Amino acid sequence: MGPVLAGVLQLLALIAALALAYVPLGNYMARVYSSDKHWRVEKWIYKAIGANPDTEMRWTAYLRGVLAFSVVGVLFLYLLQRLQGVLPGSLGFKSIDPDQAFNTAVSFVTNTNWQSYYGEQAMGHVVQTAGLAVQNFVSAAVGIAVAVALVRGFARSRTGELGNFWSDLVRGTVRILVPIAAVAAVVLVACGAIQNFSGIHEVGQFMGGQQQWNGGAVASQEAIKELGTNGGGYFNANSAHPFENPTPFSNLWEIFLILLIPFALTRTFGLMVGSVKQGYAILATMATIWLGFTALMMWTEFAHHGPAFQIAGGAYEGKEVRFGVGGSSIFAVATTLTSTGAVDSFHSSFTGLGGGITMLGMMLGEIAPGGTGSGLYGMLIMAIIAVFIAGLMVGRTPEYLGKKIGSREIKLAACYILVTPALVLVFTAFAMALPTPANSMTNSGAHGFSEILYAYTSASNNNGSAFAGLNADTQWFNSTLGLCMLFGRFIPMIFVLALAGSLAEQKPVPATAGTLRTDKPLYTGLLVGTIIIITGLTYFPALALGPLAEGLA
Repeated sequence: MGPVLAGVLQLLALIAALALAYVPLGNYMARVYSSDKHWRVEKWIYKAIGANPDTEMRWTAYLRGVLAFSVVGVLFLYLLQRLQGVLPGSLGFKSIDPDQAFNTAVSFVTNTNWQSYYGEQAMGHVVQTAGLAVQNFVSAAVGIAVAVALVRGFARSRTGELGNFWSDLVRGTVRILVPIAAVAAVVLVACGAIQNFSGIHEVGQFMGGQQQWNGGAVASQEAIKELGTNGGGYFNANSAHPFENPTPFSNLWEIFLILLIPFALTRTFGLMVGSVKQGYAILATMATIWLGFTALMMWTEFAHHGPAFQIAGGAYEGKEVRFGVGGSSIFAVATTLTSTGAVDSFHSSFTGLGGGITMLGMMLGEIAPGGTGSGLYGMLIMAIIAVFIAGLMVGRTPEYLGKKIGSREIKLAACYILVTPALVLVFTAFAMALPTPANSMTNSGAHGFSEILYAYTSASNNNGSAFAGLNADTQWFNSTLGLCMLFGRFIPMIFVLALAGSLAEQKPVPATAGTLRTDKPLYTGLLVGTIIIITGLTYFPALALGPLAEGLA
């Protein structure tokens, strides 16, 4: 079997698996967030944190819950790292330096999981399991909760109430993420991923010195890092490491986990707003972009430009031979079109255009299908922008799902889409203009610029993957990337929840002959075009200086 055919068959198998899971999981999540019943374990949690899960919240109260919970998470994880040197199970690792502890705490709480450290050489069992793994669950649950609040804004009328954040957080964790992650971890263990709490082992000589490996609860963390679109790896090689991702099947399984909840949430959205067709329209938009990017990535990486590629059967540098060009390409697109950030190959080693595709996927806002929750609410923001553009064309007030998109709504949507480009471009400009940050680049020229651009794109969009080649463990990058992760996560959430509250207060507008049908292929095409054009106009100059210049050289 040729490598191209193998890649295509993997893609078809992935699509079939996602299609089988779409309806049951989407229906189940809709029931989870629509039910008024509480499980016994959930009642214990509410009692422990002092929350009343039946109290309805307006958007300001919902936002306070999100921010308060996240601040506590950052402080706890920061202190856990600073105290690692005196904690049991630290494997002899010292406490983490302040700037790196700040960066890592912010990274995992914001669902970014950017890592400026070597996982197997820095973090002991306590920090990995009690700190990082826990945040993998709850940060993903926060994203889903905010998305559900926006969906309720469309579904409800004449009320500013969006549900209860604490209830949504606990249910998302207990009823969705924990059960699926448990099954996923068992599958990974069966494939060969490790799951233990062993210490450091010397495994022989390597390049003149002793090679050491430590164990850990790897399979369980790997499962939630993919399912929750988190991305932080137990080992520095991330999902290219055989302890995390042993076989081609486990590689495909991890890609499936990455895409599972973001795609299924479109079904949940359709059910909660009372129109499954609306969910299918959003799904079609996401799937069109994802398939297009995957096909383009496979073409650029399989293209035989030069004798070395012809002999190897594709661009193999930086890719795991276990997964091949096809598996690596599918993984790269899945991880950058979502907020996952896990890697099974090194994006810096992709072709110039291939590296550009990974960057463009993040620049779209990671909405195809995006992160757990963040992909859905990001796509709905773009849907509002597309409806507004259509309304300008025909000269009528735009409407979406029976709600008028007035000046307040469009201002909030516009602010949402401006936040991350501002963070990416401003911080990239500072890093390139100042003398010290540029010293962290391994490469010069267009590829070196791509290293910087990729880092701030990844952090600001809460992705977490690295282009490789950039030494990000400096005070400058730990601090500025940490700020990008904070602002890129929570400022957009403010606009999303404010928009949800505004929509929930409206009364429904009846559809007329002039209402734009947002469940038809015409609107899907308009939405895809809107996403590509907005991103292209915003980022094209930066892309032209980096990956495009390198790819066309």
